[in-house]
Amino acid sequence: MPSRNFLQYLLISAKGVAMGAADVVPGVSGGTIAFISGIYEELIETIHKLNLGFFKIWKKGGFKAAWRAYNLSFLFALFSGVIISILSLAKLIAWLLANHPIMVWAFFFGLVIASILFVGRQITAWKAQTVIAMVIGAAFALYLTLAKPIGSPDSAWFLLIAGFVAIIAMILPGISGAFILLLLGAYGPVIDMLSQLSEGITTLNGPMAANALMRIGIFVIGAILGLKVFSRTLNWMFKHFKNLTLAVLTGFMIGALNKIWPWKKVIQYRTNHKGLEVPFIEESVLPSGYEGDPQLLYAVLFCVIGFLTIFILERISVNKKTA
Repeated sequence: MPSRNFLQYLLISAKGVAMGAADVVPGVSGGTIAFISGIYEELIETIHKLNLGFFKIWKKGGFKAAWRAYNLSFLFALFSGVIISILSLAKLIAWLLANHPIMVWAFFFGLVIASILFVGRQITAWKAQTVIAMVIGAAFALYLTLAKPIGSPDSAWFLLIAGFVAIIAMILPGISGAFILLLLGAYGPVIDMLSQLSEGITTLNGPMAANALMRIGIFVIGAILGLKVFSRTLNWMFKHFKNLTLAVLTGFMIGALNKIWPWKKVIQYRTNHKGLEVPFIEESVLPSGYEGDPQLLYAVLFCVIGFLTIFILERISVNKKTA
């Protein structure tokens, strides 16, 4: 594993901050940021090699030897940046979702449209099976957005499953874990948990921080399990069925656009862990059928900004490859 000094690890932490910011926003993948910043391959390789052999080396050569053998300084620096970024941004996004939902969802909508084009353009051969795979992915995602949520986002088992599935974003450039959380109906609750943890720490509110930390811990356990399961599976799929995999992912994002449509009508409410009534089942409506100010001009503006965000990141990625 490469030998680095303090400044180099500080740079890795900065890249982690960028990845964390990306992972909080639906449509931008932390994997994409890792790819653009040149640490993607090392991240995947390091994750692949993590196993119980760490304890054997620790027993034989000491903790430092095991730490070096598994390149854990790299992971520690990277994920420190990721965590700091996520905790810093979660409160801001929670506030924006509560006070400016249409503009936020319009921005996310633009991000995902651009991500669809970004991932779709990576398909090198359009055959019948590729188109079928994309249609199946789109149909499945659309069904998930229309179906009644499988459980309350506050329940432990739901958080475990959400963490297990959302970790895909750490492995795949082009697909966002926050986007998957949106599809599952867990994005808002997870952002709230992170916001509560940040608030609990800054205000020295022990019970609030402990409650948020416990629920985040369940989510993280699911993510760790998912990371180990998906890392090998997805890499195998990309090596052997790259076009089909990309087609399914593209279709998945197309079908899920319904979930982030900015204008919604609440069909059913649920009571969250705070005892507050929050939307549970929503239906997409046209701006003209929205109850309240549709803010159409702002929505279009922020959708374009979201689209250009991905476009610029893609240009950076292309320039990095050709440099």
